[in-house]
Amino acid sequence: MSAAPSTAGDSFALSALPQLMGILNVTPDSFSDGGKFTSEHDILSQTEKLIRDGADILDIGGESTRPFAPQISVDEEISRVIPAITAIRRVFPDIPISIDTTKAEVARRALAAGATIVNDISALRFDPSMSKVVLTAGSPVILMHMQGSPGNMQNNPIYDDVIRDIKTFLSARINQAVSLGIDRKKIIIDPGIGFGKTLEHNLVILNRLNEFQDLGCRLLVGHSRKSFIGKILGSDVTDRDVPTAVISALCAMKGVDIIRVHDIETTAQAIKLAMAIKTTGGNISA
Repeated sequence: MSAAPSTAGDSFALSALPQLMGILNVTPDSFSDGGKFTSEHDILSQTEKLIRDGADILDIGGESTRPFAPQISVDEEISRVIPAITAIRRVFPDIPISIDTTKAEVARRALAAGATIVNDISALRFDPSMSKVVLTAGSPVILMHMQGSPGNMQNNPIYDDVIRDIKTFLSARINQAVSLGIDRKKIIIDPGIGFGKTLEHNLVILNRLNEFQDLGCRLLVGHSRKSFIGKILGSDVTDRDVPTAVISALCAMKGVDIIRVHDIETTAQAIKLAMAIKTTGGNISA
């Protein structure tokens, strides 16, 4: 298996098309692909496919954050993600790697092994040492909104105004990170589709994504295969990649900077068509 260079780079340079973040869960219990990518061979094969299909970034997760998922120890999470990152970095030296974790020690070890981005669904809240790890590494960091924790976030989530409340939360987390010395230009925000949201909340967020742009940070959306799609279409988790791609196209047209999905190929095609329509004759060459 040969290494394939990424065209994205670590800097998240702005471009006409959003960057695609390919999800690689090295967990036994993630909601849609748990247990599929635990051996080095399977991890490298999936990595090669994601990059070939157009992934600009890989997001490696070692702990399921599905609703009501049990927590695992730091050591267990490290034992899952570090071998994966080490193997990927050996074969694919140029692809940016995001570590999806709320634990500072996991993030520190992952960055030392070759990860370049920290994706913290707690927005630096769950582990008081996480901000120091990010600051020391100088890495980009993704701050996500979540009401509650994975263990209770779907227990009747309520908002006064879902967009206003999420923006208030994210603004506070951005300001806190900046006050600790983290470069604002390296902060990416995520409204947290499916994390403490009802079906209606998720749809309102997707409809009003452009309203998050005035926070002054790059915007990431992660909606891939999530249950709200199944609630609308009656589809199983294994049959949600096309609907995911439709939503991805909407995200692209609304100016989202990074789109996090499992199926890069289908999403890349949908985005290319959507952006060709939006730009009325943009570059649509094969």
